[in-house]
Amino acid sequence: MNVRSAMLAMLALAIGGVLAEPVSASAQEGPDDSAAPRITLAMLPPGTEIGQIADTVPGIAPGVMSAGLGRVPASQTYLDITQGNRLFTSLYPDVLPPLYVTGSRVPMDLWERVLERADGAPADIEPGQLASALEDADVTIAARPLAGSPALIAADRDGEIMRTDSCVPGDCAGVTILSVELGDLPELASRLRPGSGDLLIAIERPPPERDLLSIGILGDGFTGHGLTSDSTRMNGYVLATDLLPTLLDRYGIAIPDDVSGQPIEPTEGTADAAAVADRESRLGQISDRRWETLAVNLLIWIAVGLVAVLIRRDLLGPLLAVLATAMALVPLLLLIGALIEPSGLVERLLVGIGAPLGAWLLLLAARGPMGMGPSPDRARYGAFAIAGLLSIGATAVDMVAGSPLTTLSLLGPNPGLGVRFFGIGNELEATIGALLLLATGAGVTAFGRGDPRRTMAVAVVAVTLVAVLAFAPGRFGADVGAAITFPAGAAAAVVVALRLGMRKAALVIAAPVVALAALVLFDLAIPGDSHLTRSVLSAGGLDQLGDVFDRRITLAARSFPRYLHSPFFIAALIAIAAAIWFRREIIGWFDGRPAALAGVAGAATATVVGTLANDSAALLLMIGTGFVAAFCGLAWGTRPKAGGRGNG
Repeated sequence: MNVRSAMLAMLALAIGGVLAEPVSASAQEGPDDSAAPRITLAMLPPGTEIGQIADTVPGIAPGVMSAGLGRVPASQTYLDITQGNRLFTSLYPDVLPPLYVTGSRVPMDLWERVLERADGAPADIEPGQLASALEDADVTIAARPLAGSPALIAADRDGEIMRTDSCVPGDCAGVTILSVELGDLPELASRLRPGSGDLLIAIERPPPERDLLSIGILGDGFTGHGLTSDSTRMNGYVLATDLLPTLLDRYGIAIPDDVSGQPIEPTEGTADAAAVADRESRLGQISDRRWETLAVNLLIWIAVGLVAVLIRRDLLGPLLAVLATAMALVPLLLLIGALIEPSGLVERLLVGIGAPLGAWLLLLAARGPMGMGPSPDRARYGAFAIAGLLSIGATAVDMVAGSPLTTLSLLGPNPGLGVRFFGIGNELEATIGALLLLATGAGVTAFGRGDPRRTMAVAVVAVTLVAVLAFAPGRFGADVGAAITFPAGAAAAVVVALRLGMRKAALVIAAPVVALAALVLFDLAIPGDSHLTRSVLSAGGLDQLGDVFDRRITLAARSFPRYLHSPFFIAALIAIAAAIWFRREIIGWFDGRPAALAGVAGAATATVVGTLANDSAALLLMIGTGFVAAFCGLAWGTRPKAGGRGNG
């Protein structure tokens, strides 16, 4: 080659370099590794249903995705995906600003506010962690130019977003985010390469207010199956925070310690999109039905009782016994409702009529054939004890079986709002915590033999041990509060039953500490991935452990203002004040029945400890106070009279 030819060649290269599209954040595709998985996040229009996704893409693993804790804006859902962690919005120091993407980034001022908001939250929250983790491993994550707001998923720690339009959707290296119509899914599905690890993840775009979003995953391992994760332990149900660990795991990238989500996994056997949709419908009904089925029915019972008492005053004692026993039966009836999944009206009638009717039948049964059982007074305690045993026993069995019914119960953990998908929630914890001690005291009072004080102490220890084993371990109930409140209430009941005095009242503190230590050992020996394991044992140091307690205390404090206008909350406060003021008179209602009195002391203690230890403090206070007040009403109706007999 002569000098002239060499110069022409150099000139051609220079011109080509100028005319070629520069390598930038909007065009860079990362290493072209044809063997690496290609993952497409296809965001579908709001309102897309699970069945539509399954019908459009045969073999896709159908499910629903919890968009956030409670109802959150769409931008919060996208941020939760990028950080693999989420909080209640009330725990953030500021309201999330309206976010949008301009060009290849989130506007700097808005992103700085996002980072400051995350830094002020009581948790390790790192917006943009997904993109940064992928980029650090030389895996591309990019959003198509017309991706819209879902492009936020591709934002890295600096708020920058890689854009790409130089590849055919489905053939792009790394992770690609794009917005599509339902009819575009078959074309994307056809580009999956068998055996390469490619995935098509179709997700319904979150509207401003949404609980559960439709999702489907197609690709190696998922095709022809269902989906789940250890976050939910429910077939067809995952969290938005599960996407980050799923993507990182697909590329063999270590999942950061501060990520709370778990990788999405295929289920065994084929998936039933209709069954997932039906369950989603049931979960969506829980919040709406709670008030009518529980609160309204309780008000109706009280109103009917008042009318009956105005007609015949001597009915007050028996009606108070029916009310208390009916309340004890409610958890059992709600499990039946979860099993049959009736309409709203039928479920209201199941509880509204079934509970008092069942209570009346139990009152008759407690007397025994021909009235040969306990006295009428003790039979009322016996009916309450049987009702409590049925409700607690049925719930415990369901816990050990994986909580398939409790999850769908109106007193369950309410997974529709993304709070918890298995085990017991705060409502049921408060119910069982009080009912456990009250039913034990009632049972010893009605059917106990020998010294009722010693019998009560032994019975309380036995039933509490069984209850903690059933409800507290992450393998079953995944509820740390049960390991604290149940033993604390039991310790108080033992102290009162045996008259141990103030010096030995240290049992109240020691019992939950010992139980919690035992739970820690159990969870470490038999991994259950419980709330305790993830939030406490894996906190990652004193600072993060402090964040855990900070979150719980903050949520507990903020729960009270939310209920200031609730008539039940006001009634609970009045009942507590009256109980303190008239404590001597109330104790007198239990003369000759030390086991029942010990049960009340234990239930009250469990309620107070649960209120202090849980993030839904006001709710636990209302529920626990309601059960204790109803039981005290039963005691008033059977209180010793001047002649020595109770009110039969």
